Amino acid sequence: MTHGLRTRCRTSGRPHARLRLAPLLLLAPFTAQAQESQPLDSSASDVMPGVDAPLEAMPDIGVDWPDMAQPDSVTPLPVAADEQQAATTDTIDPAAAEPVDTIPAFADAGEERRYTVLLSGVEGIADSTFTQRFDDLSVLRQGQDKPANLAQINRRIKEDSDLLDRLLRAKGYYAARVRGMVAAPPQGSDRLAVTFAVTPGTRYLLSSVDVTGLAETGEREARLRAAFPPKVDDPVDADAILAGRDNLSTALAENGFPFATVDEPAVRIDHEERKGDLDLIVTPGGFRRFGAIRMADDRLFSARHVQEIARFDPNDIYMASDVEDLRRAIVATGLVSSVSLTPKDAGDGEHVDLDINARPAPLRTIAGELGYGTGEGYRAEVSWQHRNFFPPEGAVTLRGVVGTQEQTASFTYRRNNFHRRDNVLTGLVSISNIRRDAYDARTITLAGALERQTNILFQKNWVWRVGGELIASDEADAFSGGARRTFLIGAVPLSLTYDGSDDLLNPSKGFRLGGRISPELSFQNKTFGYAKVQVDGSVYQPVGERVVVAARARFGTILGSSVDQIAPSRRFYAGGGASVRGYGYQAIGPRYGEDDDPVGGKSLAEFSLESRIRFGNFGVVPFVDAGNISTSFLPRFRDLRIGAGLGLRYYSNFGPIRVDVGTPLNPQPGDPKVAVYVSLGQAF
Repeated sequence: MTHGLRTRCRTSGRPHARLRLAPLLLLAPFTAQAQESQPLDSSASDVMPGVDAPLEAMPDIGVDWPDMAQPDSVTPLPVAADEQQAATTDTIDPAAAEPVDTIPAFADAGEERRYTVLLSGVEGIADSTFTQRFDDLSVLRQGQDKPANLAQINRRIKEDSDLLDRLLRAKGYYAARVRGMVAAPPQGSDRLAVTFAVTPGTRYLLSSVDVTGLAETGEREARLRAAFPPKVDDPVDADAILAGRDNLSTALAENGFPFATVDEPAVRIDHEERKGDLDLIVTPGGFRRFGAIRMADDRLFSARHVQEIARFDPNDIYMASDVEDLRRAIVATGLVSSVSLTPKDAGDGEHVDLDINARPAPLRTIAGELGYGTGEGYRAEVSWQHRNFFPPEGAVTLRGVVGTQEQTASFTYRRNNFHRRDNVLTGLVSISNIRRDAYDARTITLAGALERQTNILFQKNWVWRVGGELIASDEADAFSGGARRTFLIGAVPLSLTYDGSDDLLNPSKGFRLGGRISPELSFQNKTFGYAKVQVDGSVYQPVGERVVVAARARFGTILGSSVDQIAPSRRFYAGGGASVRGYGYQAIGPRYGEDDDPVGGKSLAEFSLESRIRFGNFGVVPFVDAGNISTSFLPRFRDLRIGAGLGLRYYSNFGPIRVDVGTPLNPQPGDPKVAVYVSLGQAF
């Protein structure tokens, strides 16, 4: 489909000729046709040889024009050569034409001077798009910071006069007058003043709008006609007409017409009436519903799996947005390097099949990580992953951690898009040895979960998780006096979260609210049960363009049993980069024993407040955190530990990278004076 707008000119009641001319604008996506009468007193050399004889194409004028696929590209209405002459030299009445001229207002000494450019007379019509286009394409604008002599400036004025005429025509002003002038520098300035005095004239209006072909769409005709907004008495505005054409193309593709074509709009201009007739031809191509999905190569996944993650079913009305959504979902699997989805007629006159051609991406990854955290010590991690070990989308990850306080080996199975888009099935087997100030635990874990996840491409409002855990752990803490106790634990963790924020990694407005409950049975000498409950909430409020105020609260409690009976690794803890900054990891709360070690607790309360101030790709974040751990059923707010500090942010393409430095304001003995945290994403 050619993307453009054809214009024809006509003068009522006179012989006329139809001719096709080159566009006024080089690279402009319009073809031009004109119907222009000949003056009754024209000379023989000016008379056309025949009413239907073609005229010579107007040569390109040599001004680069932007790609029309770009949103800010100009959309002029190109016209015939004689029409262009009228527009650049005529007033509203062609018989009273005055030439566009450049009037130097000072003597030319041949010296080079800088200048400023001013537009006069377009204040009522120069919107931001008009101004941006002139600034981007003006040769005067491009050279205003470089010295130029008067002859160079005059040539630039001529080019920019033509540019302004095109911009005015794009908005429907076909009889504009543009006068350029160079004046001496105003008082207090050393730059020449280049001024354009513009008289736009009368704006041409549409006298008729004829969209043909939509009658073939049946009951959807009214809805599709409403998708093309231009109507009678609207201005002959090329931007609006082409935007309407694109909107109609989208509406056809969204209402069951995958093979529809919309021709370039054609406008017939009548200069005597200052009117335009708009014609648009549509070929719907037949109504279709979704048929089968067909895979050219099913080594990664089958057509059946693709249908499971699609948001449409067979026999649903064809929608191009559903096809694009499926393409993005396939890319999000991480298994393809490129993918194309092509509608193909199923041959029954009712359905359209989707042919999918996917090129596999590298499926194996080896990753490593080195780090240090206050209270956590040094840590090295290495992992190997195969993202499609068990097709479709069955990933296997082997992971090992070696650190001053942790040694872990684990095997994880993860099946993405498990029978539904963004449903994830996971299984985990891990063996770990963790030594913290709070406890020492040697643990074997067998766990599984089914969850509905959110991600950067498809951020969801509601996410949930249903899981199960079997844990055997040999642990020691301050309550046991260093003696080891063995716990056998079964848990069924459940969680539900609502995300009303605008961004997954860097929210600037909205809120989040989530809850988690984990009923657990524990055996250690005897069997007892308890339930671990936690509620999290956060809110984000923009203050101006550069500042976001963010606040967070977290509350938790364990219902049943006593602190010393519950396995140390299952209790609540506070302190660290994702908790109360300024304090060591898990360092807040009651302490016990000769070494004054933290022992965790049955209840938790945390609060955070920070101001995110952004300067381009960087930002600063002053923050205040508070929190406490209690051994009682409810947290004791009078014992809150408070930390404050300053963070730095670098806003990368994949999310903010944060470095936070905090200090405790009311520390306990042994707390550090300064704590540093580094991670991806905001603190909450």
